[in-house]
Amino acid sequence: MSDTGTTAPGAGAADDMAGALLDTLFSQSAVGLHVLDTGLRVVRVNALTEGVDPGRIVGLHFNDAYRLDDPQEAERLLDQVLKTGTPVLNRTIRGRLALATGPSRSLNVTLHRLDAEDGRPLGVLAAVVDVNEREKAHVRADVLAAVRRGAGHSLDVAATCEGLVSALVPAFADLAVVEVVDEVLRGADPPLSPLDRDVPLRRAAVRGTGLAPDSLVGELRRVPEATPFALAVTDLRPRLVELGPDTPWLDADPATRRMIEATGAHSMIVAPLKLHGSVLGLVSVYRHRGDPYDERDLTLALTAAAHTALSIENALRYAREHVIASTVQRRLLPQHEGERVAVETAHILLPGRNSGCWFDTISLSGARTALIIGNVAGHGLQTAITMGQLRTVIQALAGLDLEPDEVLARLNDTADRLVKERRLLPPGDSLHRQPLTATCLYAVYDPFTQVCTVARAGHPAPVAVGPDGRPLVLDVPEGPALFSEDSAPFATGSVRLDEGSVLAFLTGSLLPEERSVERVREALAFPERRLPDLCDAIVYNLPAEADRDGAALLLARTGVVPPDRVATWELAHDRTTPAVARTLVRDRLEGWDLDEDTIEATELIISELITNAVRYGTPPLRLRLLLDRALTCEVHDTSPVAPHLRHARTVDEGGRGLFIVSQLASHWGTRYSTNGKALWTEQEIPEEDS
Repeated sequence: MSDTGTTAPGAGAADDMAGALLDTLFSQSAVGLHVLDTGLRVVRVNALTEGVDPGRIVGLHFNDAYRLDDPQEAERLLDQVLKTGTPVLNRTIRGRLALATGPSRSLNVTLHRLDAEDGRPLGVLAAVVDVNEREKAHVRADVLAAVRRGAGHSLDVAATCEGLVSALVPAFADLAVVEVVDEVLRGADPPLSPLDRDVPLRRAAVRGTGLAPDSLVGELRRVPEATPFALAVTDLRPRLVELGPDTPWLDADPATRRMIEATGAHSMIVAPLKLHGSVLGLVSVYRHRGDPYDERDLTLALTAAAHTALSIENALRYAREHVIASTVQRRLLPQHEGERVAVETAHILLPGRNSGCWFDTISLSGARTALIIGNVAGHGLQTAITMGQLRTVIQALAGLDLEPDEVLARLNDTADRLVKERRLLPPGDSLHRQPLTATCLYAVYDPFTQVCTVARAGHPAPVAVGPDGRPLVLDVPEGPALFSEDSAPFATGSVRLDEGSVLAFLTGSLLPEERSVERVREALAFPERRLPDLCDAIVYNLPAEADRDGAALLLARTGVVPPDRVATWELAHDRTTPAVARTLVRDRLEGWDLDEDTIEATELIISELITNAVRYGTPPLRLRLLLDRALTCEVHDTSPVAPHLRHARTVDEGGRGLFIVSQLASHWGTRYSTNGKALWTEQEIPEEDS
């Protein structure tokens, strides 16, 4: 019987196994392996850097194969390992492969001598791990700790700012500049955002490597228009900007261009010093060495700016009320972007002399969204008040599910009453002689039909691009401006938009010249970008004088309702339909994992609405459920007659259906169309217990 299965492997098999082991290590190891001979020439190497062929450095001396920040120290370590055999463990160096592009990286290196069987040194094995990101994280943590130590232990604003730049340079930035609103440095309350361009900022602290910053401290400047600095103090969001000779906004800011050219900075971060919606100033950090800034650096800069702003507040004992006019304007505008199932929006409000720019986004029944922008000419508190009156009226009209042209017609009725009230003021009142002028645009987007219907009262038409970036033509007739003597009727224009199309609604001051619309289209040519970035791109692309009087910009990206968030049924027009509808509704809501109370309430609502439709409506009958932030139920039929809410008496046998519906739903109403009507309800969905 053969015993080959139990025979120990010979020398040939062992060599084969050793070779396979080495091949596996060099081909699959996540660690960079480098074998150097006694002359410190590369014998074997695996791929340490993506895109670099390791075979191209085999045979080169290590000083020719690698670009190290301190090659003499590296050669000393290698010689030490060759001579003594003592390994070097976990030593961090800076460098990169000679063939690799980009700046030096942090590399963790372990060195072992390779010995022959007789003890002769054959060379060195170097195991290299790229720890660049880990080192960056440690640096960020150290910088943030230094900011907390250095900025905040003084009640002096200048000392706080100096502590911030000392913590940032050189570990995080090659140049750091802190600018504070001049009046704040002198003890005044900080202004509200958006910061007026006429408000000067003073450089409170500057620090840089290889730069004499003392000459820059104390300089006064006004924020240049259409720059990251202006945008940061407008919407209080930080900006991460790549710098280069072709950066467009540098033409509007020659001083910053000179500083960037002098330092060779390739990236910067601008973060607002903000507190409770007010603007204290700006923090700007620049980097010309190492890697460009990334999103994690942006987070650090924002955290450092927030800590510094809080420290400045403590130093100033920020306690007094905001300026009344700024407060009114700020409070009358939307405070945040609401989440919607089929429309994404973003906006920006640019400051100026005018205080009547406004915008709004309103959720309507059936997952539709109203997109509104307008402008009341003038400035000051009264302009802001008039803007608030119009915005309040249009919000109330939106809830009536009227067509856009009818909304503007009724809004114009309110404008006429405001004009009459102003004319009745005493002749000595300054408002008696001030004319009222306003424009408004009202659009409704329906995600089920993907149709946007627009009406405008003296306002510029929206600019639109498709999902591929190509411009779309919106033929929207222009109606008379609000408060005007023109009694011409308003008209609507409709367009079907593919999913991912972008609409830009702008106030007239953003379109000062004939080519302005084309400039907006150029900025929107990449509709897949984030909407806030598109807002910035539009501002950068427009002439500097475009928003001198103040301006508003509202962007909307169209979408559709996800199929798993909607359910639609065509129902028979007979007395058994309410029971069938209850069963369908329960199955669907259980599939959406809604709670039992919501399901039972919805069953009762549907039962009442279907019963009314069968009894008083006309076929065809359709039921639709929509799950968004709230649960929407809609019952469609072709009858133009809608039921009315009644308060039934004790002896009445009917009349309680809509009363029950009104008690169970948070909102309800009737929406008319050319094909009949839809009764709809909305129910709040209870939040899950955490």
